[in-house]
Amino acid sequence: METQANGDVAALSFEEALKRLEAIVSRLESGDATLDESISLYAEGDKLRAQCEARLASAQARIEKITLGQDGRPTGVQPFEAG
Repeated sequence: METQANGDVAALSFEEALKRLEAIVSRLESGDATLDESISLYAEGDKLRAQCEARLASAQARIEKITLGQDGRPTGVQPFEAG
């Protein structure tokens, strides 16, 4: 997989960024990367991690939990809280 030359990870979808991050981790864990390549990969991976976290936080903020009345019918929504 090709390294993002311009470091612009914002253009990647969440899935693309996660796939690239997994490839970077695999490459780093293999021990085959040179020191300079490892540093570049780590920097790119850090940007990808931050992008993925931001996208997840944004998605979580949009998720709503449906509230049910005593009769089991939906009565409204409230913000979802992960826990």
